[in-house]
Amino acid sequence: MEINVAKELAALARLTIAELRTRYAEVFGEPTTTGNRTWLVRRIAWRLQMLAEGDLSARARARAAELARDGDIRLIPPKGSTAPAGPVHTGTVPRDTSDARLPPPGSVITRAYKGTTVHVKVLPTGFEYDGRTFPSLSAVARAVTGSHCNGFHFFKLNKPERA
Repeated sequence: MEINVAKELAALARLTIAELRTRYAEVFGEPTTTGNRTWLVRRIAWRLQMLAEGDLSARARARAAELARDGDIRLIPPKGSTAPAGPVHTGTVPRDTSDARLPPPGSVITRAYKGTTVHVKVLPTGFEYDGRTFPSLSAVARAVTGSHCNGFHFFKLNKPERA
């Protein structure tokens, strides 16, 4: 039986999610529980095209497997490794740890809040408030107010100073 791929694709656009799931089970031989319409349409369309025009040749499959084996997946060395990092294409992108909105370590950020003055010392690895060290300004703001709020907003550091 010949498959008219264009006609089948046009019909897929008109199907409901339940009908797409049924069609998926027909072409793949197994059911699916997804409700993602776009994914279902793309997968069914791919399968119909493969059935009509043929799958990858054995040679193409072997070459793809060879390329996958030879490819360097991790380009950033694990933490604590002494290996130099290559160009960053995948994985976690290293970023500058200092934020331009923050004063340099050793500075004190001051904010009046409900009749008291809050003093926070900027440390190289966090913030010191009330004898405790916090990892972020938001954590300090939470300790001061008792509720979550943006630390930069609370300490009024998110807007550039006016000259």
